[in-house]
Amino acid sequence: MIQLDFYGTLVAASLVLLLGRGLVTRVACLRNYNIPEPVAGGLVVALALLVSRTFDIEVRFDTSLQTPLMLAFFATIGLSADFASLKKGGRVVGVFLLAVAGLLIVQNAMGIGLATMLGLDPLMGLLTGSITLSGGHGTGAAWGTVFSEKYGLASASELAIASATFGLVLGGLIGGPVARLLIKRVQVPGCHTQEAPRLPKGFEQPNKERSITPFSFIETLALIAVSLLVGNLLNGLLQGTALELPTFVCVLFIGVVLRNGLSALGLYQVFEREVSVLGNVSLSLFLAIALMSLKLWDLAALALPIFIILAAQALVMALFAIFVTFRIMGRNYDAAVLAAGHCGFGLGATPTAIANMQAVTQRYGPSQIAFLVVPMVGAFFIDIINVIVIKLYLALPFFAVA
Repeated sequence: MIQLDFYGTLVAASLVLLLGRGLVTRVACLRNYNIPEPVAGGLVVALALLVSRTFDIEVRFDTSLQTPLMLAFFATIGLSADFASLKKGGRVVGVFLLAVAGLLIVQNAMGIGLATMLGLDPLMGLLTGSITLSGGHGTGAAWGTVFSEKYGLASASELAIASATFGLVLGGLIGGPVARLLIKRVQVPGCHTQEAPRLPKGFEQPNKERSITPFSFIETLALIAVSLLVGNLLNGLLQGTALELPTFVCVLFIGVVLRNGLSALGLYQVFEREVSVLGNVSLSLFLAIALMSLKLWDLAALALPIFIILAAQALVMALFAIFVTFRIMGRNYDAAVLAAGHCGFGLGATPTAIANMQAVTQRYGPSQIAFLVVPMVGAFFIDIINVIVIKLYLALPFFAVA
């Protein structure tokens, strides 16, 4: 077994990103279908590690940096959100929330229905529904424990982690092709028209060069650090209360408060160029570590019926994004980018959604409304709505505790 320490893992993650950049640049199908660079590089490494197991070689990474990187990314999302921009997204956020809630209901109905048809415990269907797909690894692990201890479902936690892993992989793979299909039906702003091209902001085009200074960079780094510190403290205070929220939501909230509080008091204006640079670095490294350390053999260990359910869920996600999300969000370029983002966190997580949208906007142009709406819904609302939907399903008669 090869154990990489903190520094070795950081080097490996950097190489994965360079590998992904090279693959997307040189392989036409990856570029044409808008596959995110961290996904391309990370999956190649994960597949290589899967093959290495046949030679009794196992590589383990130090993933201690993964959570701080994820939290730093959400801190930058919060620091990028000013109240004036949030007002602009009011109606659009509400409509997108309807699409998100509709998908949660569909995912659970699909999971329970297929599990029942295949002769499995309906709880397995619920676990391969919105709990692990829209919820991700954290939500899956939490509910897996509940299903094991309260409902007596064997290996619930293992099934939850494997299902969430499957969703993370597929969420990063289907978003780009879905967007490519939809963009063929719309007019991209600034292309073949007299309309002025949109100028990119924040996270929309991560490879765009931005002028920064060492001092302003340190100022932004300090704001991110404060968001992480206070956000973790806030999360600790809310533990066990009715207001308990995931840590990343607390961190994002503190970022929003810092951005708008300092601005309202006239003390400091956040420099978005530094925020976007640090946010994109955090996002890329987080995804690289998450994907290169995937244990794909956990997916291979899934029983065929569970694999059928998850494959069907991926197909339903793509169809839902095309025929529901895209249509109700306006059938335009922004709607196509939103559909790609919905695929990301409908099967994986919010960082995957952002990476999907970046892959699209990097090629076709900015979509400011998409980068306003998806982080808000993916960070603040998805977990709350998901808990409500899950509990409503668990109230059904055939989920009664023995």
